[in-house]
Amino acid sequence: MEFKDTQAIYIQIADYICEQILLTKWQPEERIPSVRELAVSLEVNPNTVMRTCELLQQQEIIQNKRGIGYFISGDAVKKIKQFKKDTFIRNELPSFFRSMYLLDLDLDELKPHFEKFKKSNFN
Repeated sequence: MEFKDTQAIYIQIADYICEQILLTKWQPEERIPSVRELAVSLEVNPNTVMRTCELLQQQEIIQNKRGIGYFISGDAVKKIKQFKKDTFIRNELPSFFRSMYLLDLDLDELKPHFEKFKKSNFN
């Protein structure tokens, strides 16, 4: 995994785990790779992965079954989408809207581009 300097690594790992869940690569109620397995595959310190797991537990996206490992919560998809929507609306949308305003774009002009993006990336 390629890490960026703009955000803490443990948060980037949390985003990676959430993306795996949203892409249905990891299913609700399924066990996720162990802290050690994730640390090795992502080439990070196990303490960093542990911090990620603590964050995702606080958000109720994963849960620890003592002695067995971490499992994806049954409603993880719903929680991830709500959290990501809130974050997007709060952090990214204002800048996007500003650009739209400055460029005199309206949503109808963007819709065909969004549809093309979805077809080329998710079909």
